[in-house]
Amino acid sequence: MFDAYNLLLKELARWFEAAVRMLPNLIVAGIVLFIFYFSAISAKKISLKIMGRISDNKAVTKLLGTISYLIVLFSGLFIALGILNLDKTVTSLLAGAGVIGLVLGFAFQELSSNFISGIYIAFIKPFGVDDVIKSGEHLGKVEYIDLRATVIRTFQGQDVYIPNKLLLTEPVINYTNDPRRRLEIEVGVSYSDDLQKAEEVIYRALKEFDGCDYPSETKVFYRGFGSSSINLIVRYWIKFPGEDNFFRSTHAAVKKIKAAFDEEGITIPFPIRTIDLGIEPTKTLITNLSRDRGVLAAANERAQLE
Repeated sequence: MFDAYNLLLKELARWFEAAVRMLPNLIVAGIVLFIFYFSAISAKKISLKIMGRISDNKAVTKLLGTISYLIVLFSGLFIALGILNLDKTVTSLLAGAGVIGLVLGFAFQELSSNFISGIYIAFIKPFGVDDVIKSGEHLGKVEYIDLRATVIRTFQGQDVYIPNKLLLTEPVINYTNDPRRRLEIEVGVSYSDDLQKAEEVIYRALKEFDGCDYPSETKVFYRGFGSSSINLIVRYWIKFPGEDNFFRSTHAAVKKIKAAFDEEGITIPFPIRTIDLGIEPTKTLITNLSRDRGVLAAANERAQLE
């Protein structure tokens, strides 16, 4: 029992001597952590100020501010551990962090891809909030841009969440950057009408149309012979974006072309169907109609006599 007590005292004395020898290093390490702590706070403030000027995305701004804070703080921690001669601990921490990062990278591959894409979009700014964009089959106005997804509101009033990764890997049309859009209207004219006159009437109608942007670029092309009409396509430009501009412009242009055709006597024919019953059924139908007509005529004569 006495030997165990002496052994414990010797071990405590050795630890105390080691702590005394480490005391200067502990003080220096504490000072380093203190300095790096306030440096991390300053780095975060500076990052927030710089990012506020570069990007309007508050989520990205806060994220990068936090990242800069952690980088400076962990740098101070590793330096302090090196001062305390805990290099093996630093190596173990770095190795563990690398393994954890690798595992998380594989586990959340899609999430990390969207996350990095969100940061890229915030910096490059291919589109912004309130821009009208089209991605795939979705067309609408950008409501907000998150780190994971971008939300657009379609013209039908639906919110669509599009992963940021898709907005970088697939084509995106930004209608706000170029406020013009070409519309196409299909029209048919009668075979008996003058095609040159019909073309001139369309040009004149759209030239007087306020919704037509750059009237000189309006084009009319005849496309072929239909079952009851000669078909043509009208291409013209409108000012875009706008939730209703597309539909209003098409609506007004159709009315304008129809009114101009009516004024000039140009016909927009409707489909005509001919029913072929064959020779014998046709003869029977004609015979029956003639007999019915004779019966009706006799009935009319009797009614007049009476």
